[in-house]
Amino acid sequence: MIQVRIVSVSADAISGQPVVLLRPLDDAKAGGDTHVLPIWIGHPEATAILIALQGAEFPRPMTHDLLLSAIKATGFSVTRIEVNRLDGGTYYATITLYGENGDLAIDARPSDSLALAVRAGCPIYVAESVLAEASVVIENVDEEEEVEEFRNFLDHVDPSDFMS
Repeated sequence: MIQVRIVSVSADAISGQPVVLLRPLDDAKAGGDTHVLPIWIGHPEATAILIALQGAEFPRPMTHDLLLSAIKATGFSVTRIEVNRLDGGTYYATITLYGENGDLAIDARPSDSLALAVRAGCPIYVAESVLAEASVVIENVDEEEEVEEFRNFLDHVDPSDFMS
């Protein structure tokens, strides 16, 4: 597993569908090749991730805030998120919880997992095999240039390009 961070959440220029970009932490050095993993997600999940990244607060809990509250109320904590598989163009993820009896792994969509991870402040990991299969390499650019370069890439790519 390779630890990643969310670089951005934006809309695919062709389809308008939101896409979240994940980047390995050890790949974040300026001047080197950069691997970025695009995961197309739904509009509600993109909004949930953006709201959490921006630190926005609402008078009533949003769905992922409610989920985190329920997890904590049962004596568990969210320890990590793993995007662990890519099958037929569909990504799979696991939310790992820790409680008094040990770890508990829960199958989840990556989009919901990422929205929860941002709220819980837990690390996000991606399986090496998933990065090898679906990441895009952007060469020798700094982070701002990288995001712009990837937006240009999104102008010419279709989600079906990543289906096996």
